Amino acid sequence: MAESFLFTIAESLIEKLASHVFQEASRVVGLYDDLQELTKNLSLVKAVLLDAEQKQERNHELREWLTHLKTVFSDAEDVLDEFECQTLRNKVVKVHGSTKDKVSHFFSTSNPLLFRCKMGQQIKDISKRLDKVAADRHKFSLQIIDVDTRVVHPRDMTHSRVSDSEVIGRKKDKEKIIELLMQQNPNNDDTPLSVIPIVGIGGLGKTTLAKFVFNDSRIQECFPLKMWVCVSVDFDIKQLIIKIINSATDSASADAPSNPPNWNVLDLEQLQNQLKKKMSGQKFLLVLDDVWNEDRVKLIELRDLIHVSAAGSKILVTTRSTSIASMMGTVPFHTLEGLSEEDSLSLFVKWAFKEGQEKRHPHLVNIGRQIVKKCKGVPLAVRTLGSSLFSKFEASDWEYVSDNEIWNLPQKKNDILPALKLSYDLMPSYLRQCFALFSLYPKDYEFGSYEITFLWGALGLIALPKTKRTLEEVGNQYLHELLSRSFLQDFVNFGTAYSFRIHDLVHDLAQFIAMDECLYVNSNIQNIPDNVRHLSFAESSLFNNLVTKKSAALRTVLFPNGAAAANCEALLNTCLPKFKCLRVLDLRGAKFETLPRNIVKLKHLRYLDIGENANIKRLPDSVCKLQSLQVLLLAKCIELEALPKGLRKLISLRCLEFSIKQTVLPMNEIANLGSLEMLNIESCHNVESIFGGVKFPILNTLCVEDCQSLKSLLLDGQNFPQLETLMVANCGNLDLEVWKGHHEEESSKLKLKLLLFFNLSQLVALPKWLQKAANSLQCLTVSNCHNFEILPDWLTTLTHLETLHLSYCPNLVSLPDNIHHLTVLESLIIVGCPYLCKNYEPHVGEFWPKISHIKNVVIKKPEEPEKN
Repeated sequence: MAESFLFTIAESLIEKLASHVFQEASRVVGLYDDLQELTKNLSLVKAVLLDAEQKQERNHELREWLTHLKTVFSDAEDVLDEFECQTLRNKVVKVHGSTKDKVSHFFSTSNPLLFRCKMGQQIKDISKRLDKVAADRHKFSLQIIDVDTRVVHPRDMTHSRVSDSEVIGRKKDKEKIIELLMQQNPNNDDTPLSVIPIVGIGGLGKTTLAKFVFNDSRIQECFPLKMWVCVSVDFDIKQLIIKIINSATDSASADAPSNPPNWNVLDLEQLQNQLKKKMSGQKFLLVLDDVWNEDRVKLIELRDLIHVSAAGSKILVTTRSTSIASMMGTVPFHTLEGLSEEDSLSLFVKWAFKEGQEKRHPHLVNIGRQIVKKCKGVPLAVRTLGSSLFSKFEASDWEYVSDNEIWNLPQKKNDILPALKLSYDLMPSYLRQCFALFSLYPKDYEFGSYEITFLWGALGLIALPKTKRTLEEVGNQYLHELLSRSFLQDFVNFGTAYSFRIHDLVHDLAQFIAMDECLYVNSNIQNIPDNVRHLSFAESSLFNNLVTKKSAALRTVLFPNGAAAANCEALLNTCLPKFKCLRVLDLRGAKFETLPRNIVKLKHLRYLDIGENANIKRLPDSVCKLQSLQVLLLAKCIELEALPKGLRKLISLRCLEFSIKQTVLPMNEIANLGSLEMLNIESCHNVESIFGGVKFPILNTLCVEDCQSLKSLLLDGQNFPQLETLMVANCGNLDLEVWKGHHEEESSKLKLKLLLFFNLSQLVALPKWLQKAANSLQCLTVSNCHNFEILPDWLTTLTHLETLHLSYCPNLVSLPDNIHHLTVLESLIIVGCPYLCKNYEPHVGEFWPKISHIKNVVIKKPEEPEKN
């Protein structure tokens, strides 16, 4: 499946070659003509890739061709990346290098003449190999397809019939939908057509629920005319209107005409007239099942064309996309959840046994209970696995299904993975590799948006912004697209950052898609295939498998659960000489004492995490020669004495986290990091003051945590013009009221969007300077501040506040009386605040009416305090 990424890789290579920076640099070193030739060959191959990817499943020789092409593309990426590395190195020597640096640079392999010869030969070799592979494309009769408009094999057309006995665990959902359908709209004559969407991932039972509702006797009585239309992937307005006319005809007559009219000969206006005749004056229910098209203009056009009948008519829409639901819906969409474990077991038994047969096999039912747990409440998954065991009574057959991941089990056309893969097939090409990387993390992993977007950025999967947007903003856009397609769950919006999980079955899909590209190594993995480029280890002891890996094309080494001490030095000794093209190296939690000086050999490295290392005291200055490095994470390295010298040379660095023992931080060095957007200063226990007038022109996010001696933060909008996210945590001596220094009235205001205060014992009330963020602040969190007593009345001047989160503040007695003035406040979350939980308890608390207008109110009574 990894070959499905080749079109995206080709696009990114061509885009990189066409960039202004690349064009100029290639002219300077005399490689312009060579790179133009490479671009031409890439374009020739790219033109047939989409057709090749669609045909590869049926042609082994074609798959082999694509695998060979993948190797050439990988080498091309490395060559172009080396070209970029050298361009950055030249820039650093020119701007920051001493005379000695410039002389040694001239006499090194980086000498422009030597570099030109070396790169010229490598680029010619790549072009020659690519030309040879490209010539073989004629063997396969491949069509030229320049634009990614992939042919998706749609699922079968649905129908409206269902037996109530087949539906398990959906009675509450059914009653909720029927309640929405039966509601009488006020001013019926003027009310637009009501549209009620049902949303959820593939296989969750949206169509089954719609059928359950459609056939209910109350709906039969309420809607004289009922129509069912399966929309699926094809969204042709004319054909949809014809389907609706035919469905209305079938509904109106017990016997469908033997020779139905050929509606295709009519134009759209004539068809609408026919629709009016069929539906005139009738109150109808129309089900539009399986809507995929996200073109808002077409969706509204369809809705307007249908709006031809009596008031009170309703449309019920099923879709996997929250974007479609938001565009079409006139009421909040109904999000379908998974079945309970007991309902899942009942459904499983129904598909695995003949009626009553399960009573003779209680030992199999017990294994079945374990099997349904992996289905996570998705009915199609339950049905898929239940059906696969029908008429099988050997415990070994059942244990095989129980012990294996779903993506390793045989799949038929209508089973769960093909159903979910349809959503993947409709995903834009730039999202596909991003989605595949979820497979590198364990199931039920809680992702942070920074973590995943940094990874995507380091691997070059985020398209270079064509506007002033940052890579993180584009990455967050990708996350919202995945969310709208129901691939993400438990999504929490913090204003500028997010947390989320992915459903276990979506995780299975990611593993299925990425099986030739990414591998999560656990104790069941004996060998690492040579073609895998991204590796993740459940335990660091498993890294020994890496030693036998022959391919040098490895790009990623991750330890998402933290790396153990035992093998990290050996791992470094393996990685440094063997995997010189690494982009991502995550050694968080390791315990080695020194980082080798020859880390500089990993010149392609863009992401380095050695945080939570309690032993390391110094970093080699050679780290600062990693000019491609975008992310450097050194947080919780409590013995680290200082940052390496020459930090300003890391001209690509966008994120820096560190913990050091220095009394005075090297702020001038840090401020000279011209690409720095995120800074996390953590556990710097000897520092009393930070910043002091130093300017950070593009810093977007600042976190200051666990700095016990810190007394002042000198922040203002003039020196931090782009600062949007600020988190201050566990800084017990910090005076929040004077952190802008002695000239607060002269300083410009910050443009904060997200502000978080955690575990600040000295915080009694919100600092007054916060009023200056009235026109920007969107999310405010105060947590574990045990002396926090009051929310001031001026809180309601924060007119853009959308989320207010208060947790474990036991002395906080009340909210402002005028909280109803916060008209855009959508979420109020109160956890572990006894007075607030009692007084504002939904429907019964004394002050509940003051907050009842807020869309999302979550109030949880005190439990055990959070541990710091």
